[in-house]
Amino acid sequence: MKNINCATVIIEKRREKGVTQEELAAYLGVTKASVSKWETGASYPDITLLPILASYFDISIDCLMDYSPQMPDEDVNKLYNRLAADFASKPFVEVISECEGIIKKYYSCYTLMNKMAMLYLTHAPLADSAERSEQILKDAVRLCERIRTNSKDSYLFWGGTINIQAMCHLRLNEGERVLSLLGESLLNASPDRTLVAQAYKLLGNSEKSEEALQADLYQKLMDIFQTMMVALENNLGDLARAEPIYLKAEAIATTFNMKHLNANNAGILYLFGAQMYQLGNMPQKAIELLGKFADVCIADFFPFAIRADNFFDKLENFITENIVPAPRSEEAVKRDIIQYFNNPIFESLRDNPDFKSIVKRISGFAAN
Repeated sequence: MKNINCATVIIEKRREKGVTQEELAAYLGVTKASVSKWETGASYPDITLLPILASYFDISIDCLMDYSPQMPDEDVNKLYNRLAADFASKPFVEVISECEGIIKKYYSCYTLMNKMAMLYLTHAPLADSAERSEQILKDAVRLCERIRTNSKDSYLFWGGTINIQAMCHLRLNEGERVLSLLGESLLNASPDRTLVAQAYKLLGNSEKSEEALQADLYQKLMDIFQTMMVALENNLGDLARAEPIYLKAEAIATTFNMKHLNANNAGILYLFGAQMYQLGNMPQKAIELLGKFADVCIADFFPFAIRADNFFDKLENFITENIVPAPRSEEAVKRDIIQYFNNPIFESLRDNPDFKSIVKRISGFAAN
């Protein structure tokens, strides 16, 4: 971490320029003793001399002072880890005082301010009084608001600062401020819906709190499942890698009744599973999963909808207001389903009686 310390810079630049302390002193109109003290760090140049010195050495004043308002990310992380360790091993007053000094020095380094806000949030309970703890949380809020107002790094803000501020408000029992900050919509996963849920709970609205928690779990479940489908598709030709992904996804689908919640997801699972086993020279397993795929298409696809169930029993409003099915006709979806069975991967199954039976069932379904 850089300090405001021009001693080394003056020495280096004077030697680069090939001038003596006496010559530099004469140029500036000061004594040789003054220059000597600057170079040993015993004193600093008068503020009025800084522009002249910087111009003489052909550098900026910040460079002359060996100071940057920004800190490299690597140094930010090292400082954060060191301060976190200090909170656990040193007197609280000593560490918080150092934090305050760092904040003043690097007030426009928003990556660092984000870390300092997190340190304040995490360690405020260590303060020697409830009042001091509350003040530290309020200081963290002010840091977050400064980042919101001044930082142009939207990833920094949405990636953590807004949640830090919301958690501070929760600690301060300011539920309304949490909802004002995050908004009451449950569609967006960032900021964290669990913070919205806690705010509603704090305000005594248990119904909305449960709805927010279920919306969060539902969306994360769908995100995890769809990511697993991408991973499965990427590894279809490698049974050793693909099958564990498939089995875990199948367990999730069974546990959460995916056929009811999102029939399309369940169908994709069985279709990819069938392709995986066919490419892995396990045709009977492939046919078994094609049968399950057909069952989902026939029994669960239409009318197409994202549905709640007994577990997700608070999601009707969330689904109705926020999740809109893709605008595709039933006829177009049925045509696609037929095409899945024409995939060249299944060419060797064409004469298999079980495969033929599945195709016949799905063709009859598509014709209706």
